[in-house]
Amino acid sequence: MHRPFPSAFLTPALLALAAFAPPAAAGTWPEGERNAPALTPAAEGQTRAPQIDSGKDLEVATLAGGLENPWGIAVLPGGGYLVTERPGRLNHVSAAGEVREIAGVPEVHAEGQGGLLDVALAEDFATSRAIHLTYSKPLGDGLSATAAARAVLSEDFSALSEVAEIFVQDPPSPSPMHYGSRIVPVAGHVFITTGEHFTPEERVNAQDVTKTYGKVVRLMADGSVPADNPFAGEGGAAAQVWTLGHRNVQGAAVRPGSGQLWTLEHGPMGGDELNLSVPGTNYGWPEVSYGLNYDGTPVGTGQAHGEGFAEPVYFWDPVIAPGGFLFYEGAMFADWQGDILAASLTPGGLVRLTLEGDRVTGEERFLYGEGRIRDVAVDRDGAVLLLVDDADGKLLRITPGE
Repeated sequence: MHRPFPSAFLTPALLALAAFAPPAAAGTWPEGERNAPALTPAAEGQTRAPQIDSGKDLEVATLAGGLENPWGIAVLPGGGYLVTERPGRLNHVSAAGEVREIAGVPEVHAEGQGGLLDVALAEDFATSRAIHLTYSKPLGDGLSATAAARAVLSEDFSALSEVAEIFVQDPPSPSPMHYGSRIVPVAGHVFITTGEHFTPEERVNAQDVTKTYGKVVRLMADGSVPADNPFAGEGGAAAQVWTLGHRNVQGAAVRPGSGQLWTLEHGPMGGDELNLSVPGTNYGWPEVSYGLNYDGTPVGTGQAHGEGFAEPVYFWDPVIAPGGFLFYEGAMFADWQGDILAASLTPGGLVRLTLEGDRVTGEERFLYGEGRIRDVAVDRDGAVLLLVDDADGKLLRITPGE
């Protein structure tokens, strides 16, 4: 069933913003009032874009069930899917929904929010059979860190070989929280998102360019560091860093035709952010935020803006608790071309954003409150695939209703 939901309109949000006057937003917000209404947007329409209604009822089919906290999905070109389960399993799911575990996965720290997380096909998968995985790597004494590996998938989908680690976050953390962990292969590189591990003592590392906490990192597919990374060659800086000042980035996607990386990150109590990722840019966490700490106290300076910090393109308060997202390309929902489809864990469901340039012009919600959606993908025929993150999780296939 389709359940629409309101939102906002926006100016593009980097270091400079220009005024933009949106039409009046329609409807009301089911979650209620903002947690931090005193933290005013930097531009009109930066939050709560006008409610839109595509008039679509969605057909929801369960393609596979019995998945334990599924986290990431990759669509295989010849049919079927790769799906991770957070306890440490990578599965091949056939087009008919048959689930078979793949051997050879790296050991994971399956505690708290940790475990086996994202999966993506290498750009040369058709010839190399290479895939990328992200996971929380156990480092002894209860410590762990976000890590990424490249491996080769057997022709019969039964096992991984040639598993090679290409990234390990530094330093290791005692907190099994905020791993980030999306991985996006593009143009010979891979982008990997990280978190700052949540605790007050550790989250300050999001502002420290010598550490890979709260960052987007950019590597070559083999794990080497590109010479044109923004901090490469700077003494003491972590050369992998692409952007900094993030809390917990669990969504990342490249906008078709632009080469631009966009990211989605969790705010605290309010302040989830959609960002256009510009190399070397600081997005402000934990100095500034459009949300509050969970105890209601201000974050950092208590402000939403600060000199030298980029504004988000768009933010949510209350949160949607974003998972993965993408820019839709497919035949089945032809009028959604180029729109953002984002997974929501809280209140749950699928969020659609329309764009004009880098501005969000409307928001629509589906399956509102009907499940913790962790990741979203597009099937070969244009159907939308959703992962329900639950102890008895599912892979759902979404098509237009009659």
